[in-house]
Amino acid sequence: MTSAVPAPRRVGNAEIIHHEGYDDTIVSPFVPAMRVVSNARLVFISGVTGAPVYHDHPHIPEVFDAMPADAAGQVQNAFDHLDAALAAAGCQRHDVVNMIRFFTDVAADQDVVNAHQAAWFGGHIPTSTTVEVTRLATDPRLRFEFHVVAAAPAD
Repeated sequence: MTSAVPAPRRVGNAEIIHHEGYDDTIVSPFVPAMRVVSNARLVFISGVTGAPVYHDHPHIPEVFDAMPADAAGQVQNAFDHLDAALAAAGCQRHDVVNMIRFFTDVAADQDVVNAHQAAWFGGHIPTSTTVEVTRLATDPRLRFEFHVVAAAPAD
């Protein structure tokens, strides 16, 4: 069932954009487009994982031994790290306009991440792309990594 396409809706420093084919009965973890409002500053956040944010390069495997092995533990750490990066950049959760999510096993972990992500955002839904990859660069035990763009308030 197709619903009337809603007008753009302001969320933080962006507007949510829908288009033809919009259906308000579909539950989705992403919106098709967001438009950053005038004077907002874009913030690009490096890949967020369940591993410690600050670590040596080349990587020292023992640094990652305390990292949770399960998806639930890693997603909690990743979103805690995202909270810290957003706060440091003067942003809030609703300022996130785009997430690119890299999974090493989409089938095993996407539902866990989607549930945590939905609760973490508390109703806000950014644009999103999900990709499955062979492995992540930081440590082979990592299950996913998120690249995030936010729209910070103008000074």
